Amino acid sequence: MINVHVYITLKEGVLDPQGQAVQRSLVALGYDEVETVNVGKWLKLEIADGPDVEARVEQMCEQLLANPVIENYTYTLEREEKV
Repeated sequence: MINVHVYITLKEGVLDPQGQAVQRSLVALGYDEVETVNVGKWLKLEIADGPDVEARVEQMCEQLLANPVIENYTYTLEREEKV
């Protein structure tokens, strides 16, 4: 079993209204030091180990999990050790 952690963020220059709303709210609460907030997504997948796992994860990201036109993504793989 492999745990896959996928991190998705908007590409630079893409409007992030959710991040702007969080930034304004933090400032309204007195956190004046917060200048920008970028909101993204984190997904955790548990998948069976097998050949071409990284290529399959890339396909998942490109086809469904991220919108490659406006979003960047990275991922990490954690293989569970067998006892």
